[in-house]
Amino acid sequence: MSRINRDTYIAIFLMVAWCVFLWASFDIRQIDYGTMGAEVWPRGILVILFGLTAVYLFQSIKAGPDVAADEPFTIGNWLRKYQNPLWCYGLYFIFLLTLPVFGMLIGGIALVFCLLTVLGERTPRFLMIHAAVAVISITGMWALFTFALGVILPQGMIFTTL
Repeated sequence: MSRINRDTYIAIFLMVAWCVFLWASFDIRQIDYGTMGAEVWPRGILVILFGLTAVYLFQSIKAGPDVAADEPFTIGNWLRKYQNPLWCYGLYFIFLLTLPVFGMLIGGIALVFCLLTVLGERTPRFLMIHAAVAVISITGMWALFTFALGVILPQGMIFTTL
């Protein structure tokens, strides 16, 4: 029998975790008001995650065992290999630090624009596309949460002083 790859181990671990979380959802306290129980949303998300992880598991099994890397492990090789996730985590950390100042709307637009720019093309045409995607997507989500759902999102110091 051939060895299985790392993705298969991760998929199995995630499926076990989703099962544990689903089991824990049966301990959610029942409330007396509302039309839908408090356990419905977590269980729905867990079922979706379980389905997506099952797809991930089948694809990882189909892919076969890992191929040994030719490059030796060095910090430079590791940083080069994981530069995109590191950029994402770093920019998100900056977004969280500046959230009290910029608020959700401006900070979210800046985050999406910076992520698209760091991960994608940096030509003037694509910068305009990145700006349009950031403004349209974040403004739409902000409007949905603010007006349709009535969720109070962080305003930041900029909007409170205007």
